[in-house]
Amino acid sequence: MTTETTAPTNDAVLVAGAGGVVGRSVVEHFARTGVTTRGISRRAPQGVSGWTHLPVDLLDADAAVEGLRAASDTTRLAFAAYIEKADLAEQIGPNVALLEHTLDALDRLGAPLRHVTLYQGMKYYGAHLGRFTTPAKEDDPRLLVPNFYYDQEDLLRERAAQRGFALTVFRPEAVMGYAQGTPMNLLMAIGTYVAMTRELGLPLRFPGQRETYDRILYQMTDAELLARATDWAGSAPTAAGEAFNITNGDVVRWSHLWKRLADHFGLELGEPQTLPLATVMPPREDLWNRMVERHGLVPTPYTELVDWRFGDMILGSTWDNVSNVIKLRQAGFGACHDSADRLVELLDDLGRRRILPAAPGVEVQPV
Repeated sequence: MTTETTAPTNDAVLVAGAGGVVGRSVVEHFARTGVTTRGISRRAPQGVSGWTHLPVDLLDADAAVEGLRAASDTTRLAFAAYIEKADLAEQIGPNVALLEHTLDALDRLGAPLRHVTLYQGMKYYGAHLGRFTTPAKEDDPRLLVPNFYYDQEDLLRERAAQRGFALTVFRPEAVMGYAQGTPMNLLMAIGTYVAMTRELGLPLRFPGQRETYDRILYQMTDAELLARATDWAGSAPTAAGEAFNITNGDVVRWSHLWKRLADHFGLELGEPQTLPLATVMPPREDLWNRMVERHGLVPTPYTELVDWRFGDMILGSTWDNVSNVIKLRQAGFGACHDSADRLVELLDDLGRRRILPAAPGVEVQPV
């Protein structure tokens, strides 16, 4: 089995979607290793140093060429850019355009591109549609429904064959990490819900379905682990041309995870009570503003904090969401996390940085 490697310092890494949970973590990872790192996003992630921010409009082919002139030495592209659309078919056009314009701009600029990492997710297997075959495997057949993952991957493989660069596709689930202004984020949904429960002095109740709480198995993918896998994939021969499921390596049951959270934050664990978060939580903006003031938190606008519809989708799912990660292990990437431990670590980090109120005993950074 091969071991993790680090990108050569003569690489130049470009991260599309640097403002999101995945992109921010990838930028942090490569910048920390001393590799020339640039990121494309509408706004620059705060608190990340050692990289160059490029505010490029990737939906405009000509603007992409002009905006990426400063990245004409790019050897590796990590593509995490994404545009949300409610309709599945409507997602295809803009998301394929983002990738196509990025690849074509780098080609027109003569960039010595040698590897591209593309990020997908469990929607590849139909996790958003209902019960699907689990554990999902990379060679499971595609579905009939529209899915921009399929179109992006087909485009990437076509361009790779034409232009001679390698590619790797990762399929994580519930990527856990923080990025400012990225409300489709399970870490922030859980953390904010727990923090508000604690602020009101209430028992911690699971807000999804009772069946989900007791029975359903779920997986998570740490954003930092995904960044390390991205680094590995760029130089591992076993990763070239392959698609990999990637998770922390374990499965969680919500009942066990909720008890862990209650214990960590000093809360009474209550019985589950199904709550439509998208209805119940948006009117709590005044509560959030009071918490920001009382705890000296970073003043994040409430509308940018959490997409509660996303929380409902995850916590209300009544089917297992599990993928097989053996292919990745056999290819040589064996890093893993205990998901409950890691969730607590991430929430404590948010507490230290005053993004959310800290758990008891966690020392916060000075203002």
